[in-house]
Amino acid sequence: MFNRRNFIKSTALMSLATLAGTNKLMAMPSLLNNIGIQLFSVPKMLSEDFEGGLNMLSSIGFKELELFGPYPFSDEKNIKQWAGAATMLGFSGSGYFGKSRDEVKSLMKKYGFKVPAMHTDMETLSIKMPELAEAANSLGAHYVVLPSIPDEKRQNLDGYKRVADEFNQIGAEANKYGIKFAYHNHGYGFHEIDGKIPMDIIFKETDPKLVYFEMDVFWTTAAGADPVALLEEHKGRYKLMHIKDMTEKKQFSGDGGDASQWFVLFPYMASAGEGVLDLPTILSTAKKNGVDHFFVEQDMVKEPKAALEKSYKYLKTV
Repeated sequence: MFNRRNFIKSTALMSLATLAGTNKLMAMPSLLNNIGIQLFSVPKMLSEDFEGGLNMLSSIGFKELELFGPYPFSDEKNIKQWAGAATMLGFSGSGYFGKSRDEVKSLMKKYGFKVPAMHTDMETLSIKMPELAEAANSLGAHYVVLPSIPDEKRQNLDGYKRVADEFNQIGAEANKYGIKFAYHNHGYGFHEIDGKIPMDIIFKETDPKLVYFEMDVFWTTAAGADPVALLEEHKGRYKLMHIKDMTEKKQFSGDGGDASQWFVLFPYMASAGEGVLDLPTILSTAKKNGVDHFFVEQDMVKEPKAALEKSYKYLKTV
């Protein structure tokens, strides 16, 4: 027999239970606490209005910045090479974007940013470590990161073995100054050369206490490698990560060893959550295996505020 009082009571209890479950779900923290941004996502904006760009990134919610070189103290050859490349790409700035280091520090404080990592070049890492370390320590950066291995150093397996030796030397020198060295992978190094995988050589022949890694999930996927498998196999080696999505699964036409193969894939870059990469699994695996810093990187993205905001909002739901 229908009992109106019991029905109302049951319905009320069910509503409360649903509301409690919803509130609990909403209260659950996101996987990533301090989402960062690699500044190569917005080089043109920062070149034109450095503080305005920082203000925009802060308004989205980003808490950490990863800088890219060259810097005023960088190797002169690299500064000259970069000037030509930057002009070709449509911007002029890098490093401190025309500001002094003290001005940069002041702006970081004003907008609530931390700078855990700085990208730089091989020559600066090799011969300018005192200057680089002084800058890193002043800005609070724990990691100095090599974004790519120069072409001439990775032509064969012997070249990769020499690179591994150089990485150990750079890592040891960085440690003397209280900072850490990391290598950011591009797409090369994941295809066999004479029956061996070059990245395996770098992992095996570098000291885990001296050489760390930054995974770029897009370029790793483009190389045909599995980000999750790499994170699990090399637990504790990856400490940083670049996040972007891929509109459809694409791989390099060759071994990913030259810039022409990279630029062809730029149109397939997407904001996080708007592509086919299994970012929830990749990110949770990264957290479990030692990655501490996560940076959105959408290289020179068009309409940066809208695109980066999409990535940020998605990552807050993971």
